[in-house]
Amino acid sequence: MADPCSGSPQFLTPATNETLELALGSWVELNCTVRWAGAESCQPIPTWSKDGQQLSSHRSQDTAWFAQNASEWLLASVLQLNLTHDTDFGVFACWVSNATATFTLQRVEVAGHVPAVLAALLVLVLLVLLAGLYVRCRLSLLLWYRDRYGELEVNDGKLYDAYVSHATAPDDRKFVHFIVKPQLENRYGYKLFLAEQNILPNSEPSADLIMNVSRCRRLIVVLSIAYLEQDWCNNSFREGLWRLLELSKKPIFIIFESQYREITHPAISLLKQHRHAVTLLVWRAGSMTPSSDFWKELCLALPRKVSFQGMVGDPQTQLQEDKDPMLILHSSYLDSGGDLHPDGDLGTGLRGYIFRSPPPPRIGSPSAPMASGVTEDTQLRDGHRPELDISDLGSRNYGARTDFYCLVTEEDI
Repeated sequence: MADPCSGSPQFLTPATNETLELALGSWVELNCTVRWAGAESCQPIPTWSKDGQQLSSHRSQDTAWFAQNASEWLLASVLQLNLTHDTDFGVFACWVSNATATFTLQRVEVAGHVPAVLAALLVLVLLVLLAGLYVRCRLSLLLWYRDRYGELEVNDGKLYDAYVSHATAPDDRKFVHFIVKPQLENRYGYKLFLAEQNILPNSEPSADLIMNVSRCRRLIVVLSIAYLEQDWCNNSFREGLWRLLELSKKPIFIIFESQYREITHPAISLLKQHRHAVTLLVWRAGSMTPSSDFWKELCLALPRKVSFQGMVGDPQTQLQEDKDPMLILHSSYLDSGGDLHPDGDLGTGLRGYIFRSPPPPRIGSPSAPMASGVTEDTQLRDGHRPELDISDLGSRNYGARTDFYCLVTEEDI
Protein backbone atom coordinates (compact mmCIF):
# COMPACT_ATOMS: atom_id res chain seq x y z
CA MET A 1 0.00 0.00 0.00
CA ALA A 2 1.43 3.45 -1.07
CA ASP A 3 2.31 6.01 1.55
CA PRO A 4 -0.19 8.95 1.32
CA CYS A 5 2.54 11.39 2.47
CA SER A 6 5.17 10.29 0.00
CA GLY A 7 4.46 13.13 -2.54
CA SER A 8 6.98 15.99 -2.86
CA PRO A 9 5.69 19.56 -2.33
CA GLN A 10 5.69 21.98 -5.25
CA PHE A 11 6.90 25.59 -4.77
CA LEU A 12 4.50 28.21 -6.04
CA THR A 13 6.54 31.19 -4.80
CA PRO A 14 9.27 31.75 -5.51
CA ALA A 15 9.15 29.89 -8.76
CA THR A 16 12.93 30.19 -9.08
CA ASN A 17 15.76 31.39 -6.94
CA GLU A 18 15.04 35.07 -6.33
CA THR A 19 17.56 37.93 -5.88
CA LEU A 20 16.55 41.11 -4.08
CA GLU A 21 18.60 44.33 -4.03
CA LEU A 22 17.78 46.32 -0.93
CA ALA A 23 19.23 49.30 0.89
CA LEU A 24 20.47 49.30 4.44
CA GLY A 25 17.58 49.96 6.82
CA SER A 26 14.97 48.28 4.62
CA TRP A 27 12.25 45.98 5.89
CA VAL A 28 11.31 42.91 3.81
CA GLU A 29 9.08 39.80 3.94
CA LEU A 30 10.21 36.57 2.28
CA ASN A 31 7.18 34.52 1.22
CA CYS A 32 7.60 30.80 0.58
CA THR A 33 4.40 29.07 -0.64
CA VAL A 34 4.15 25.34 -1.49
CA ARG A 35 1.42 22.95 -2.62
CA TRP A 36 1.21 19.28 -1.83
CA ALA A 37 -1.31 16.50 -2.30
CA GLY A 38 -2.29 14.46 0.69
CA ALA A 39 -4.13 14.51 3.95
CA GLU A 40 -3.82 17.26 6.50
CA SER A 41 -1.77 14.94 8.64
CA CYS A 42 0.87 14.98 5.92
CA GLN A 43 1.47 18.77 6.27
CA PRO A 44 5.22 19.40 6.01
CA ILE A 45 7.05 21.69 8.41
CA PRO A 46 9.01 24.50 6.66
CA THR A 47 12.37 25.61 7.99
CA TRP A 48 14.54 28.64 7.15
CA SER A 49 18.29 28.97 6.98
CA LYS A 50 20.69 31.84 6.38
CA ASP A 51 24.02 31.15 4.69
CA GLY A 52 23.62 27.46 5.58
CA GLN A 53 22.75 28.04 9.25
CA GLN A 54 19.26 27.12 10.41
CA LEU A 55 17.11 29.86 11.87
CA SER A 56 14.73 29.45 14.80
CA SER A 57 11.16 28.56 13.88
CA HIS A 58 9.59 31.46 15.81
CA ARG A 59 10.95 33.97 13.28
CA SER A 60 8.54 32.77 10.57
CA GLN A 61 4.76 32.56 10.34
CA ASP A 62 3.21 29.44 8.77
CA THR A 63 -0.33 29.20 7.37
CA ALA A 64 -2.02 26.16 5.69
CA TRP A 65 -5.36 25.97 3.82
CA PHE A 66 -7.27 23.88 1.26
CA ALA A 67 -6.67 24.53 -2.43
CA GLN A 68 -9.51 24.64 -4.96
CA ASN A 69 -8.97 20.95 -5.37
CA ALA A 70 -9.97 19.40 -2.05
CA SER A 71 -7.25 16.81 -2.35
CA GLU A 72 -4.49 19.48 -2.32
CA TRP A 73 -3.16 21.72 0.43
CA LEU A 74 -1.35 25.03 0.35
CA LEU A 75 1.26 26.13 2.86
CA ALA A 76 2.72 29.64 3.16
CA SER A 77 5.71 30.49 5.32
CA VAL A 78 6.64 34.20 5.74
CA LEU A 79 10.00 35.32 7.14
CA GLN A 80 10.16 38.97 8.22
CA LEU A 81 13.55 40.70 8.18
CA ASN A 82 14.74 44.14 9.26
CA LEU A 83 17.99 44.89 7.44
CA THR A 84 19.77 47.21 9.84
CA HIS A 85 23.29 45.78 9.59
CA ASP A 86 25.48 44.43 6.85
CA THR A 87 25.29 40.96 8.44
CA ASP A 88 21.53 40.87 7.81
CA PHE A 89 22.17 40.41 4.10
CA GLY A 90 22.92 37.00 2.60
CA VAL A 91 21.33 33.87 1.11
CA PHE A 92 18.10 32.71 2.79
CA ALA A 93 16.72 29.22 2.02
CA CYS A 94 13.24 27.86 2.62
CA TRP A 95 13.18 24.06 3.19
CA VAL A 96 9.96 22.07 2.82
CA SER A 97 10.54 18.32 3.08
CA ASN A 98 13.10 17.53 0.42
CA ALA A 99 12.48 20.72 -1.68
CA THR A 100 14.10 24.12 -1.23
CA ALA A 101 13.83 27.68 -2.55
CA THR A 102 16.38 30.49 -2.02
CA PHE A 103 16.31 34.26 -1.63
CA THR A 104 19.53 36.22 -2.15
CA LEU A 105 19.55 39.64 -0.45
CA GLN A 106 22.14 42.11 -1.76
CA ARG A 107 22.88 45.54 -0.41
CA VAL A 108 22.80 48.54 -2.77
CA GLU A 109 23.83 52.14 -2.12
CA VAL A 110 20.93 54.55 -2.39
CA ALA A 111 21.73 58.13 -3.37
CA GLY A 112 21.11 60.25 -0.33
CA HIS A 113 19.55 63.70 -0.14
CA VAL A 114 22.80 65.48 0.67
CA PRO A 115 24.22 65.41 -2.89
CA ALA A 116 20.89 66.55 -4.30
CA VAL A 117 20.68 69.41 -1.80
CA LEU A 118 24.26 70.45 -2.54
CA ALA A 119 23.58 70.38 -6.27
CA ALA A 120 20.47 72.52 -5.80
CA LEU A 121 22.41 75.02 -3.67
CA LEU A 122 25.16 75.16 -6.27
CA VAL A 123 22.67 75.90 -9.03
CA LEU A 124 21.01 78.56 -6.86
CA VAL A 125 24.34 80.26 -6.12
CA LEU A 126 25.21 80.17 -9.82
CA LEU A 127 21.90 81.79 -10.73
CA VAL A 128 22.42 84.50 -8.12
CA LEU A 129 25.91 85.20 -9.45
CA LEU A 130 24.63 85.37 -13.01
CA ALA A 131 21.83 87.72 -11.96
CA GLY A 132 24.29 89.96 -10.11
CA LEU A 133 26.67 89.93 -13.05
CA TYR A 134 23.84 90.84 -15.41
CA VAL A 135 22.68 93.73 -13.21
CA ARG A 136 26.25 95.03 -12.84
CA CYS A 137 27.37 94.60 -16.44
CA ARG A 138 24.07 94.94 -18.29
CA LEU A 139 24.67 98.51 -19.46
CA SER A 140 28.25 97.77 -20.49
CA LEU A 141 27.10 94.78 -22.54
CA LEU A 142 24.35 96.82 -24.17
CA LEU A 143 26.82 99.58 -25.01
CA TRP A 144 29.26 97.09 -26.50
CA TYR A 145 26.53 95.50 -28.60
CA ARG A 146 25.21 98.91 -29.73
CA ASP A 147 28.69 100.17 -30.67
CA ARG A 148 29.41 96.99 -32.59
CA TYR A 149 26.10 96.13 -34.23
CA GLY A 150 23.92 99.21 -33.68
CA GLU A 151 22.41 101.28 -36.46
CA LEU A 152 24.56 104.10 -37.83
CA GLU A 153 22.82 107.43 -38.16
CA VAL A 154 24.79 108.94 -41.01
CA ASN A 155 23.83 110.83 -44.15
CA ASP A 156 20.83 112.20 -42.32
CA GLY A 157 21.69 115.89 -42.72
CA LYS A 158 22.19 116.37 -38.97
CA LEU A 159 24.94 118.66 -37.72
CA TYR A 160 24.74 117.84 -34.01
CA ASP A 161 24.23 114.72 -31.96
CA ALA A 162 22.07 116.33 -29.29
CA TYR A 163 20.19 119.54 -28.61
CA VAL A 164 20.59 120.37 -24.89
CA SER A 165 17.90 122.58 -23.38
CA HIS A 166 18.43 123.91 -19.86
CA ALA A 167 17.34 126.79 -17.65
CA THR A 168 19.36 129.98 -17.17
CA ALA A 169 19.85 129.26 -13.45
CA PRO A 170 23.55 129.24 -12.42
CA ASP A 171 23.41 125.66 -11.17
CA ASP A 172 21.87 124.43 -14.40
CA ARG A 173 24.42 126.28 -16.53
CA LYS A 174 27.33 124.91 -14.53
CA PHE A 175 25.92 121.39 -14.73
CA VAL A 176 25.63 121.58 -18.52
CA HIS A 177 28.85 123.47 -19.30
CA PHE A 178 31.12 121.93 -16.69
CA ILE A 179 29.83 118.33 -16.54
CA VAL A 180 27.60 117.27 -19.42
CA LYS A 181 29.36 119.06 -22.26
CA PRO A 182 32.98 118.12 -21.39
CA GLN A 183 32.00 114.51 -20.67
CA LEU A 184 30.00 113.93 -23.84
CA GLU A 185 32.20 115.93 -26.21
CA ASN A 186 35.69 115.11 -24.95
CA ARG A 187 35.21 111.60 -23.62
CA TYR A 188 32.62 110.18 -26.01
CA GLY A 189 33.10 112.46 -29.03
CA TYR A 190 29.54 113.77 -29.32
CA LYS A 191 28.71 117.20 -30.69
CA LEU A 192 26.18 119.22 -28.68
CA PHE A 193 24.05 122.25 -29.39
CA LEU A 194 23.35 124.17 -26.17
CA ALA A 195 20.31 126.38 -25.74
CA GLU A 196 19.02 128.36 -22.76
CA GLN A 197 15.95 129.97 -24.27
CA ASN A 198 12.43 128.75 -23.70
CA ILE A 199 11.90 125.95 -26.21
CA LEU A 200 8.12 126.25 -26.20
CA PRO A 201 7.10 129.89 -25.86
CA ASN A 202 3.31 130.13 -25.73
CA SER A 203 3.28 126.28 -25.72
CA GLU A 204 4.23 126.23 -29.39
CA PRO A 205 7.68 125.58 -30.87
CA SER A 206 9.32 128.60 -32.44
CA ALA A 207 10.78 128.61 -35.94
CA ASP A 208 14.31 128.69 -34.53
CA LEU A 209 13.54 125.72 -32.33
CA ILE A 210 12.16 123.71 -35.22
CA MET A 211 15.22 124.44 -37.32
CA ASN A 212 17.76 123.80 -34.54
CA VAL A 213 16.15 120.63 -33.21
CA SER A 214 15.80 119.26 -36.73
CA ARG A 215 19.56 119.61 -37.10
CA CYS A 216 20.15 117.46 -33.99
CA ARG A 217 19.73 113.73 -33.64
CA ARG A 218 18.48 113.81 -30.05
CA LEU A 219 16.90 116.24 -27.60
CA ILE A 220 18.17 116.49 -23.99
CA VAL A 221 16.18 118.47 -21.42
CA VAL A 222 17.70 119.23 -18.00
CA LEU A 223 14.46 119.13 -16.03
CA SER A 224 15.41 121.02 -12.87
CA ILE A 225 13.16 122.99 -10.53
CA ALA A 226 14.14 126.18 -12.34
CA TYR A 227 13.26 124.61 -15.67
CA LEU A 228 9.82 123.56 -14.43
CA GLU A 229 9.03 127.19 -13.57
CA GLN A 230 8.58 127.97 -17.27
CA ASP A 231 5.06 128.77 -18.37
CA TRP A 232 4.61 125.80 -20.67
CA CYS A 233 5.75 123.40 -17.92
CA ASN A 234 3.26 124.81 -15.41
CA ASN A 235 0.28 125.33 -17.68
CA SER A 236 0.43 122.77 -20.48
CA PHE A 237 3.23 120.28 -19.94
CA ARG A 238 1.23 117.43 -21.48
CA GLU A 239 0.66 119.34 -24.71
CA GLY A 240 4.28 120.50 -24.70
CA LEU A 241 5.46 116.92 -24.31
CA TRP A 242 3.52 115.91 -27.43
CA ARG A 243 5.19 118.78 -29.32
CA LEU A 244 8.63 117.57 -28.23
CA LEU A 245 7.80 113.99 -29.23
CA GLU A 246 6.91 115.29 -32.69
CA LEU A 247 10.21 117.17 -32.97
CA SER A 248 12.66 114.57 -31.64
CA LYS A 249 13.05 110.81 -31.42
CA LYS A 250 12.54 109.71 -27.81
CA PRO A 251 13.66 112.89 -25.97
CA ILE A 252 15.92 112.53 -22.92
CA PHE A 253 14.94 114.15 -19.61
CA ILE A 254 17.48 114.53 -16.80
CA ILE A 255 16.28 115.13 -13.24
CA PHE A 256 18.31 115.60 -10.08
CA GLU A 257 17.93 113.19 -7.19
CA SER A 258 18.47 116.00 -4.66
CA GLN A 259 15.52 117.89 -6.17
CA TYR A 260 13.47 114.83 -7.05
CA ARG A 261 12.16 114.38 -3.51
CA GLU A 262 11.06 118.01 -3.36
CA ILE A 263 9.38 118.12 -6.77
CA THR A 264 5.62 117.61 -6.68
CA HIS A 265 5.16 118.76 -10.25
CA PRO A 266 2.79 116.61 -12.34
CA ALA A 267 5.39 116.53 -15.11
CA ILE A 268 7.41 113.87 -13.27
CA SER A 269 4.46 111.48 -12.97
CA LEU A 270 3.56 112.13 -16.60
CA LEU A 271 7.06 111.23 -17.73
CA LYS A 272 6.93 108.01 -15.68
CA GLN A 273 3.69 107.05 -17.40
CA HIS A 274 5.31 107.48 -20.82
CA ARG A 275 8.65 105.78 -20.19
CA HIS A 276 8.24 103.89 -23.47
CA ALA A 277 8.29 107.17 -25.41
CA VAL A 278 10.92 109.12 -23.42
CA THR A 279 14.17 108.42 -21.58
CA LEU A 280 14.12 109.53 -17.93
CA LEU A 281 17.53 109.68 -16.22
CA VAL A 282 18.27 110.55 -12.58
CA TRP A 283 21.48 112.36 -11.63
CA ARG A 284 22.62 110.94 -8.30
CA ALA A 285 25.49 111.63 -5.97
CA GLY A 286 27.64 108.93 -7.56
CA SER A 287 26.90 109.94 -11.15
CA MET A 288 29.96 112.17 -11.30
CA THR A 289 32.15 109.10 -11.84
CA PRO A 290 32.77 108.61 -15.58
CA SER A 291 32.00 104.90 -15.25
CA SER A 292 28.68 105.42 -13.47
CA ASP A 293 25.43 104.02 -14.84
CA PHE A 294 24.18 107.53 -15.61
CA TRP A 295 26.67 108.07 -18.44
CA LYS A 296 26.12 104.57 -19.78
CA GLU A 297 22.36 105.07 -19.90
CA LEU A 298 22.83 108.49 -21.49
CA CYS A 299 25.15 107.07 -24.16
CA LEU A 300 22.65 104.31 -24.88
CA ALA A 301 19.97 106.94 -25.46
CA LEU A 302 22.27 108.91 -27.78
CA PRO A 303 23.08 107.72 -31.32
CA ARG A 304 25.93 105.36 -32.01
CA LYS A 305 29.05 107.43 -32.47
CA VAL A 306 31.20 106.67 -35.49
CA SER A 307 34.71 107.95 -35.97
CA PHE A 308 37.12 107.66 -38.86
CA GLN A 309 40.88 108.02 -38.61
CA GLY A 310 42.49 110.80 -40.58
CA MET A 311 39.36 112.95 -40.89
CA VAL A 312 38.94 116.39 -39.35
CA GLY A 313 35.61 117.52 -38.02
CA ASP A 314 32.42 115.58 -37.65
CA PRO A 315 32.71 112.40 -39.80
CA GLN A 316 28.95 112.16 -39.99
CA THR A 317 28.97 115.52 -41.77
CA GLN A 318 32.08 114.77 -43.84
CA LEU A 319 30.39 111.74 -45.33
CA GLN A 320 27.91 114.05 -47.03
CA GLU A 321 30.76 115.78 -48.96
CA ASP A 322 29.56 119.10 -47.61
CA LYS A 323 32.21 121.73 -48.33
CA ASP A 324 30.03 124.72 -47.73
CA PRO A 325 32.36 127.31 -46.12
CA MET A 326 29.39 128.97 -44.43
CA LEU A 327 29.09 125.97 -42.13
CA ILE A 328 32.73 126.01 -40.99
CA LEU A 329 33.66 129.67 -40.76
CA HIS A 330 35.74 130.83 -37.84
CA SER A 331 33.87 130.00 -34.61
CA SER A 332 34.84 132.10 -31.64
CA TYR A 333 33.52 129.60 -29.10
CA LEU A 334 36.28 127.16 -30.04
CA ASP A 335 39.09 129.63 -29.37
CA SER A 336 41.38 129.01 -26.44
CA GLY A 337 41.07 132.43 -24.88
CA GLY A 338 40.44 132.45 -21.16
CA ASP A 339 36.84 132.56 -19.95
CA LEU A 340 36.32 134.76 -16.94
CA HIS A 341 32.57 134.31 -16.81
CA PRO A 342 31.54 133.63 -13.18
CA ASP A 343 28.90 131.09 -14.17
CA GLY A 344 31.34 128.62 -15.64
CA ASP A 345 32.61 127.48 -19.00
CA LEU A 346 30.22 128.78 -21.62
CA GLY A 347 32.14 127.06 -24.37
CA THR A 348 34.51 130.02 -24.91
CA GLY A 349 37.91 129.03 -23.64
CA LEU A 350 38.77 127.01 -20.56
CA ARG A 351 37.68 123.78 -22.20
CA GLY A 352 40.30 124.29 -24.91
CA TYR A 353 43.12 124.64 -22.38
CA ILE A 354 42.05 121.82 -20.11
CA PHE A 355 40.92 119.19 -22.59
CA ARG A 356 43.09 120.22 -25.56
CA SER A 357 40.26 119.91 -28.06
CA PRO A 358 41.38 120.16 -31.71
CA PRO A 359 40.87 123.45 -33.56
CA PRO A 360 38.02 123.70 -36.05
CA PRO A 361 38.86 123.05 -39.69
CA ARG A 362 39.62 126.03 -41.90
CA ILE A 363 38.98 126.16 -45.62
CA GLY A 364 41.21 128.16 -47.89
CA SER A 365 42.14 128.29 -51.51
CA PRO A 366 44.14 125.21 -52.51
CA SER A 367 46.19 127.30 -54.96
CA ALA A 368 47.25 129.84 -52.34
CA PRO A 369 48.70 128.02 -49.32
CA MET A 370 49.46 130.03 -46.22
CA ALA A 371 53.04 131.13 -45.85
CA SER A 372 55.12 129.43 -43.20
CA GLY A 373 55.42 131.24 -39.89
CA VAL A 374 52.22 133.22 -40.40
CA THR A 375 49.35 131.91 -38.35
CA GLU A 376 45.68 132.42 -38.90
CA ASP A 377 45.37 134.41 -35.68
CA THR A 378 47.91 136.89 -37.06
CA GLN A 379 45.83 137.28 -40.18
CA LEU A 380 42.70 137.87 -38.13
CA ARG A 381 44.42 140.52 -36.04
CA ASP A 382 45.57 142.26 -39.19
CA GLY A 383 42.05 142.26 -40.54
CA HIS A 384 42.64 139.57 -43.14
CA ARG A 385 40.29 136.62 -43.55
CA PRO A 386 41.19 133.25 -45.07
CA GLU A 387 40.47 133.21 -48.73
CA LEU A 388 37.27 131.29 -49.47
CA ASP A 389 36.65 129.50 -52.71
CA ILE A 390 33.02 130.19 -53.59
CA SER A 391 33.31 129.75 -57.34
CA ASP A 392 31.38 126.47 -57.28
CA LEU A 393 28.54 127.46 -54.98
CA GLY A 394 26.02 127.27 -57.77
CA SER A 395 27.03 123.77 -58.82
CA ARG A 396 26.95 122.14 -55.38
CA ASN A 397 24.52 119.36 -54.63
CA TYR A 398 22.41 119.97 -51.54
CA GLY A 399 20.14 116.98 -52.11
CA ALA A 400 21.64 115.10 -49.14
CA ARG A 401 20.96 117.91 -46.70
CA THR A 402 17.68 118.08 -44.83
CA ASP A 403 18.33 120.96 -42.45
CA PHE A 404 17.34 123.80 -44.79
CA TYR A 405 13.79 125.01 -44.33
CA CYS A 406 11.66 127.54 -46.08
CA LEU A 407 9.90 129.64 -43.47
CA VAL A 408 8.04 131.81 -46.03
CA THR A 409 4.36 131.07 -46.43
CA GLU A 410 2.21 131.55 -49.50
CA GLU A 411 0.61 134.62 -47.93
CA ASP A 412 4.01 136.32 -47.68
CA ILE A 413 4.61 135.70 -51.36
